Amino acid sequence: MAPAREGDSRHRRHRHGRHRHGEEDRTPADTDDRLREAAREAFGWRELRPEQLAAMREVMAGRDSLVVMPTGAGKSAVYQVPALLLDGPTVVVSPLLALQRDQIAGLLEHRAPSAVAVNSAQSARQTDAAWEAVRAGEAEYLFLSPEQLAKDEVLERLAAVAPALFVVDEAQCVSGWGHDFRPDYLRLAQAAERLGRPPLLALTATAAPPVRQEIVDRLGMEEPALVVAGFDRPNITLHVVRFQDEDDKRRAVVERAAGEPKPGIVYAGTRKDTEWYAEQLAGLGLSTAAYHAGLRSGERARVHDAFLDGKLDVVVATSAFGMGIDKEDVRFVLHASVPGSLDAYYQEIGRAGRDGKPAVAVLHYRPEDTGMQNFFAARTPGREVLGKVARQLHEQRGPQNLDELREGTGLSRNRLTAAANLLEESGAARGDAEGALLPAPGVSADDAVDRADEAGQAHRRLERTRVEMVRAYAETTGCRRRFLLGYFGEPYEGACGNCDVCRADGGEDLAVPSPATEEPGNDGAEEDRAPSPFPTGARVRHQEWGDGTVLAEEGDRITVLFDTMGYRTLSLPAVDEHDLLSVLEPPPG
Repeated sequence: MAPAREGDSRHRRHRHGRHRHGEEDRTPADTDDRLREAAREAFGWRELRPEQLAAMREVMAGRDSLVVMPTGAGKSAVYQVPALLLDGPTVVVSPLLALQRDQIAGLLEHRAPSAVAVNSAQSARQTDAAWEAVRAGEAEYLFLSPEQLAKDEVLERLAAVAPALFVVDEAQCVSGWGHDFRPDYLRLAQAAERLGRPPLLALTATAAPPVRQEIVDRLGMEEPALVVAGFDRPNITLHVVRFQDEDDKRRAVVERAAGEPKPGIVYAGTRKDTEWYAEQLAGLGLSTAAYHAGLRSGERARVHDAFLDGKLDVVVATSAFGMGIDKEDVRFVLHASVPGSLDAYYQEIGRAGRDGKPAVAVLHYRPEDTGMQNFFAARTPGREVLGKVARQLHEQRGPQNLDELREGTGLSRNRLTAAANLLEESGAARGDAEGALLPAPGVSADDAVDRADEAGQAHRRLERTRVEMVRAYAETTGCRRRFLLGYFGEPYEGACGNCDVCRADGGEDLAVPSPATEEPGNDGAEEDRAPSPFPTGARVRHQEWGDGTVLAEEGDRITVLFDTMGYRTLSLPAVDEHDLLSVLEPPPG
């Protein structure tokens, strides 16, 4: 697939073959005026941010677009406003029922057209009413989970109403292979094709450059526009506190959550831990609740709504909580365990301080905790599962959809979908126009398993190195903000002055000073040095590990994401001494 290119001005016509209200004949100024007018009339927004307007302009031109904006930057507006000016309904793929409910409620607060959802929590009567509203043109926005789009009857109904725009919210789920992975996200490209291939809009709050490219590839986006807002959230103070003892860490998390201004969120690694921390905080007189995927949907909705309404001081949750949550006054986000990646960590801490006021993000770090994340990183389909699916494909004549494959293999939906995705990604299987799978020509079942297993191993390597990047962030002796932003490909010069490494005022609430802060005269500023021969964004080639992209520079080290080996941190003196790297392409721009 063609890569996303920022600033590329080429547009393509929508495949349905119709013009967008003559949009291709309008000047950019005309389009901007119409967008601003629609935003004022329907939502009461007097201004649109430059990055919002830039993204909306691409949507109006019928162009595939990937939009990366931090939490609170107004990503939803990018589809909400253009939808008012496009012919046909807007389909929004949203991963959580609570998130769908919030988005619909937000639309209903304004003078925007009606919005409906189709999901498993509704009655048959509610579902029929939603479809009728879409068919009659009474509902402009239709919210669905990716699992709904795996159903033939849903796709047939959607194709009949010819959607004008296909929105993938929380698009980082397309690239995830950890324990929160949603395999149905990887089949959205086929779903869009079956709908007549309306323009695609992918939205995410956190995506490093390689993840952006993975989103583009997996969604089958064509020459997409890329709109990226700045990642820095300077009002959030970044801390890491290191522990050797688990009990000490637990006490520190409870004390910190009790002592910080409220409200706040504590992220824990297991369901059992969420309940333990919630019980401890409740024992101190705080209004608190646990939130995890093992709770009934009604209880999750109760906790979600109580937090939004200001009735809870602290929510203790697994990573299942908070996606798309619209609450401005969260004062702290504490991590009681190591997150699976810096992508996930950045998104979770981004839920703090959306009102622009000071907030704090603290990672309570014990090196041994990375073992759990490495366990989750290894969870891709094994050879036995891949073999069941591959043999089913080869033994049956003709294409088979996922329901047929599931019936033939006896696998759970998630395991079956993940295996099918690996077989297709590795070229061992191919999809047809209806989204069913066929064996690739000339590839035996045994060869298919080998190919898919190799692809799975590559994913496992990448996920393990993502965990190592979290460890590197926790153990860095340099500015944490510079490290974090560098991971996302955003250069940050100097020291931020608002992380535990940079701050000079000390204090009991800070982590043990690193060697960098203990050296006399070290104020966090870097000495002048010559430009790096391997600048951020450059494509490079390693003698042993192949091609990769430079993500960050820190002193005499660089971090590179290699296409097949994942993230690696390299010493520049060692690279120079052994001539390990060569530059293939300079940074874009």
